[in-house]
Amino acid sequence: MKKEFILNLDELDELIKILPREGVIILKGDLASGKTTLVKAIAKAHGVNSDVTSPTFSVMQGYENGIFHYDIYQNGFEGIIKNGLFENFFEEGLHLVEWGDDELENMLKKFDIDYIKICITPHEKGRKYEVCGA
Repeated sequence: MKKEFILNLDELDELIKILPREGVIILKGDLASGKTTLVKAIAKAHGVNSDVTSPTFSVMQGYENGIFHYDIYQNGFEGIIKNGLFENFFEEGLHLVEWGDDELENMLKKFDIDYIKICITPHEKGRKYEVCGA
């Protein structure tokens, strides 16, 4: 599966409606590309009323309704392992991982954990979101 969307912030629901309701979603993109903004929109669509912020220094933040938000910018996949968080991916819920890397993808494949990737890049009409299956 590969789909591409060019959307403004107020159009993110178009993308969110095709995303899985559980599993792992890896978000890739440069700094300030809109990864956390997309996580906020996904969390809101899942009924999260809490303030969603990027867990850059805490690595993972859990929210109501089974939403888990990871940011591994600082330490990559090693940060997941060092903090004992890989086991979380076996739990039901939606796991949103900013800055997911090849090591994370390889481990998800090794343990047969379904995931998709969303690559976000700037576009003259908003942002381009490329959604790819594993």
